[in-house]
Amino acid sequence: MGTYYVPRNYKGESRILYIFTAKSLITTGVGALIGSIFFFIFGMVLGYTTPGLIIMGVFGVLGWAYGALKIPTVAGIAVTKKVGGESLDEIINRYIKFKAKRHIYAYVDTKDEELEDEDTKEEN
Repeated sequence: MGTYYVPRNYKGESRILYIFTAKSLITTGVGALIGSIFFFIFGMVLGYTTPGLIIMGVFGVLGWAYGALKIPTVAGIAVTKKVGGESLDEIINRYIKFKAKRHIYAYVDTKDEELEDEDTKEEN
């Protein structure tokens, strides 16, 4: 008998502490780093450390959500049918690129002006 390759399911093996993938851990750190600015402002300048910690935690959770959450497919909502199953960061990045590359063009119709010029030349 020969040996056969049995594929393994590697999904979930790259997770750190079960809820963190590498991407979500990085985005959580970036969110907490942004929140630490508010922690510094509230803690060092104003003397309130608890609101600073809460705001830093909120930014950390927002960073984790940005890096880890996927949009579910809900049949009753038309938007989720189009983006269902995609990561939140992919959707936000695609939206930002779309807005950045969008140009507003203005077209001027010069054919009417050319015809009027030709009509006035013919009359002269």
